Amino acid sequence: MTHRPRMWFFLLAAVLGTAMATRSGSGQASLGLFGWCIARPAGAAGLAAQAPADLVLVQGNIYTVNPRQPRAEAVAIRGEYIVAVGSNEEIRKWVGPNTRVVDLGGRFAMPGFNDAHIHLASGGAAKLAVDLSGAESLEAFQERIRARLSDYRPGEWITGRGWDHTLWDPPRFPTRADLDAVSREHPILLTRVDGHVAVANSLALQRAGVTRATPDPPGGEIQRDSLTGEPTGLLKETAMGLVARTVPALTPAQRRRGIELALAEAAQLGVTSLQDNSGWDDFLLYRELRDQGRLTVRITEWLPFQAPLEQLLEMRRQGGVRDRWLKTGALKGVTDGTLGSRTAAMLEPYADDRSTRGILRIPQDELRRMVIERDAAGFQIALHAIGDLANRAVLDAFEAAQRANGRYDARHRIEHAQVVAPDDFARFAALGVIASMQPVHQSTDMRWAGQRLGPERSRGAYAWRTMLRHGVRLALGTDYPVEPMDPRRGLYACATRELPEGGPAGGWVPEEKISVEECIQAYTLGSAYAEFEEQNKGQIVAGQYADIVVFAEDLTRIPPRQILTTPVVLTLVGGRIVYEKP
Repeated sequence: MTHRPRMWFFLLAAVLGTAMATRSGSGQASLGLFGWCIARPAGAAGLAAQAPADLVLVQGNIYTVNPRQPRAEAVAIRGEYIVAVGSNEEIRKWVGPNTRVVDLGGRFAMPGFNDAHIHLASGGAAKLAVDLSGAESLEAFQERIRARLSDYRPGEWITGRGWDHTLWDPPRFPTRADLDAVSREHPILLTRVDGHVAVANSLALQRAGVTRATPDPPGGEIQRDSLTGEPTGLLKETAMGLVARTVPALTPAQRRRGIELALAEAAQLGVTSLQDNSGWDDFLLYRELRDQGRLTVRITEWLPFQAPLEQLLEMRRQGGVRDRWLKTGALKGVTDGTLGSRTAAMLEPYADDRSTRGILRIPQDELRRMVIERDAAGFQIALHAIGDLANRAVLDAFEAAQRANGRYDARHRIEHAQVVAPDDFARFAALGVIASMQPVHQSTDMRWAGQRLGPERSRGAYAWRTMLRHGVRLALGTDYPVEPMDPRRGLYACATRELPEGGPAGGWVPEEKISVEECIQAYTLGSAYAEFEEQNKGQIVAGQYADIVVFAEDLTRIPPRQILTTPVVLTLVGGRIVYEKP
């Protein structure tokens, strides 16, 4: 199925629920803040015929993300869908003898968050491994591992993720010697917070057969001692796979347990949709959960961009593209690394290390060929690009695809889009490319990003306001488990561009701030648009899924610092309560 413009079909319950009828969404169109033309259903009366609702929310402060009705007091829900939005008086007409009525008590409700870039299965696996996030020194990093040694059998692999050497003094990469000092009896492989660099101990390198004679793989680097040429244990980009492929895979039961823990966290945070980059085996586990009625978020699963085209077509056929809860979506590829590890591909050398411009993981000619081929097959394409060279290379490839295949509603995406050359912002809009960004990356990176980039390039970094000013559509997410899944951190970053603990005063590159309302819209309707679902989710309007989160306070009207600690009190997905604060 190609993503050409599509009619919207919506199933309506007939009076008394005796039949189902299909009706095209031919109602009026409205323009939202981001300039999108959204098809509207013909009206609540046509949708519901006044049969009672299953669930009614009243006495709320409801932010709908609908410019025609920005605020409301109450919502009526039947099955998975919203059937009416309005005042308490209007919505109470939908209450019947079996309707559940929830009094929100003036609390703030909004569309559920749609995380436009997440690695759910990796997050689940991280919950079962050594958590190194926030370790503030090399010694603390080592102690985290040491504290878990008793959990492992002799000779068993130890894995973990989340370390960030930029927090340490001095901020140097760890080495195999640092891990050998903790254990020589266990092979150890630990991934940096960004997922683009890992460190292995000597036993892990030995089991993987990585020696001084091992060549760097394409798109990767084995860091070596400058005097001896021996591997230091640090593996960048594709070189991580040399050791990772030796690590025994989690059992299906372990993977399912991790996924269930991550899903529970999503529900508690008000995340109701995920655009996920996990493996095919994980997709099959999601399908199992869906079939058992245990899936508590809607998932659009990405497929591997670099897989052979015939395999991708078969995966799309098997996975489907229409299911309300679980379907396949874009092809996800990675074109460069990250700023933190200096592997993001830059047009000019790094300001704090003139010896490198990062790593472009796919040669530009090959990238262009693959994009053209996959675009012709009707696939949406989502490519990781952080450095300004990588962003330009991806834009060039998308432009080449338009010339070769013609322009249609492809909605290709650049994931992260962290550093963009000034001339390239307008190209995003001209090519219709979505900027899929993660505001919380800016919160993490601002401590050192200016040093990596220098003052000129910093002005094009994490540039949400500039993207909007050029008419680029934003979709927001977290990149979990690279960052916490918590959407509140993203809203705070959008509004302040400050660290969670505060500062720098006024924010880093403050001209790129956007409002909490704009951030919410990009995190709901914007993310829905990025997966061809803006007609079904992203707003609280009749005809859309009843995916709603309720907070204790109005996120749009409280001080931004307070957003970080304002709890979710209720999460609905498809009209079903998946989380309720005790």
